[in-house]
Amino acid sequence: GSAPAAAATTQASASAPRVTVTTDVLRLVLDGGNVLDAELLQFPQTKDEGSPPVRLLTEEPTHPYRAISGWTSQDKSMPVPEASGFRLVGDAKDFVLAKGQNELQIPFIWEGPNGVTIRRTFTVSRNEYAVNVKDEVINAGTTPWNGYVFRTLDRTPTILSRSMTNPDSFSFNGATWFDNDKKYQRRAFKDYMDDGAVNQQVTGGWIAMLQHHFFTAWIPQADQAANYSLSQHDGRDQIQATGPAFTVAPGQQVSTEARLWVGPKLVNQIAKEDVPGLDRVVDYSRFSLMAVIGQGLFWVLNQVHKVVNNWGWAIVGLVVLLKLVLYPLSAVQYKSGAKMRRFQPRIQQLKERYGDDRQKFQTAMMELYKKEKINPMGGCLPILIQMPIFFALYWVLVESVELRQAPWLGWIQDLTARDPYFILPIINMLVMWATQKLTPAPGMDPMQAKMMQMMPLIFGVMMAFMPSGLVLYWVVNGGLGLLQQWWMTKRHGSDPVPAPAAPASKKK
Repeated sequence: GSAPAAAATTQASASAPRVTVTTDVLRLVLDGGNVLDAELLQFPQTKDEGSPPVRLLTEEPTHPYRAISGWTSQDKSMPVPEASGFRLVGDAKDFVLAKGQNELQIPFIWEGPNGVTIRRTFTVSRNEYAVNVKDEVINAGTTPWNGYVFRTLDRTPTILSRSMTNPDSFSFNGATWFDNDKKYQRRAFKDYMDDGAVNQQVTGGWIAMLQHHFFTAWIPQADQAANYSLSQHDGRDQIQATGPAFTVAPGQQVSTEARLWVGPKLVNQIAKEDVPGLDRVVDYSRFSLMAVIGQGLFWVLNQVHKVVNNWGWAIVGLVVLLKLVLYPLSAVQYKSGAKMRRFQPRIQQLKERYGDDRQKFQTAMMELYKKEKINPMGGCLPILIQMPIFFALYWVLVESVELRQAPWLGWIQDLTARDPYFILPIINMLVMWATQKLTPAPGMDPMQAKMMQMMPLIFGVMMAFMPSGLVLYWVVNGGLGLLQQWWMTKRHGSDPVPAPAAPASKKK
């Protein structure tokens, strides 16, 4: 009973020979329905001489990762090419994009028993990570044929637990998609099905799988509806776009195409694809506002890089620009803080006078603030405005594949790897310590003061294993902050206002 099934399997694999396709940026292994293996030729795994390229799709037995596309039908008796029914047209097994050639086509065909053929053409282009996959269904038979195309990303992921020593774990790892409501959705591999199944009808969206610096995506034809779904089988996570469904009458033909992106999260290359929402795969945040801030910061970073031609100096330049733009806010914050510190002895005196009577103490303190024009919230607002910018900048530096293996100077040869000699983390500790020394904090209880003294050390240890580009940003930001602090202290002074010797008020 199993012989026909075995024969069918053999026939399918025999009819789906492997083909290697090489361009200037990609090396792919295809079998008609699947892209089984993909190497990114411009992205070595490490900076070592002779390092193999990053392998994004892979047949590695424990963690396979592939892009699949085939046809199926609601009518179980209808012959369809699942993902393994295509055979290569012609005898070439190796396709190489030659010098001076801009694109290369790899033709496959499926010939059904009922006069229906599906011609599938993969088109790869020079310096492009998007592979075009076009299917033409031709019905030369006598009966209508119906079927629908499916496009799947299928991965058995390595679940990364968050680790300060592994930058790969900082980034979002999982499936994402963009739906009709122009909403960017995501599901992490580590809790893939926790929010239940997905079943959405989408036109003009895309599905993707993201990891640190790289991603794969199916971008279906923008004017054709597809059903997006998520599923999990035996540790394999899938995201799939199914449809549209076609009914092809005798003598008719239909076509559907999609782009398969296999490559790095290069902002400029992604923009060229002109796909709504695809810029979100450079995952600065799940929140649209933070993502927009991140995109703006990267744009500025990129402009600075065009001038200085070094990503390390571009980070320095970006921080200097940010400090200049945010200077008025910082000035308000410093002035407010200096004023609060100057009146600390007066506040201390009020505390002693009213003892445990919190109500009276609060009232007296508010009167003092009013009289001396002190705004206790003056120091908070500038910080609140600056926080989203610095959070977004953190994600820009973590996410940007442009910084991968990019040198700064001397000992920093890769801005996304840790500082090999811990020089930047040590400078960062010293800057933090000096800033503390410049910022007197009268009225702080001894326990708090001890905690504050420990902060540079705690931060130093934390920063030791962070990507050096990130630590460079902290050092420049902290160093400029220290200069600002010194200048402000000189300008606004912080000599305490002595408390009056006698009670200033008759009020009890």
